[in-house]
Amino acid sequence: MENRERPEPAEETFAQVLAALKDEYGASDSEIARRIGAHVSTVNNWGHGKANPRPAAVRKIAAEFPKFTEARLFAALGKRPPAPLSADERSEVLDVLDRLTEEQRRMLLIQARAVADSNE
Repeated sequence: MENRERPEPAEETFAQVLAALKDEYGASDSEIARRIGAHVSTVNNWGHGKANPRPAAVRKIAAEFPKFTEARLFAALGKRPPAPLSADERSEVLDVLDRLTEEQRRMLLIQARAVADSNE
């Protein structure tokens, strides 16, 4: 049976993609850090393969350096990109949350965070 939970192994590492991004844009670790609101040592660790960025940082990188898509950046991490919410989906989610009790909302958020964290 085919496993659909995990994407195929990455063809390039995040460090390799980051090096390509730096070459393409002529950007330094300092510039990348400044543009995404990260510490330069964090970007340096990504570049040396010592750490990987969290999804929020990946999205910021893709937004600041659009030649490097979320799909490519997440693939280099061996992950699938989180699906964007349309305006209608966002409205529907908020409508459901508005109908929950405070306790139900807390429980649902705990569950949702656990599922989202499994992507990191």
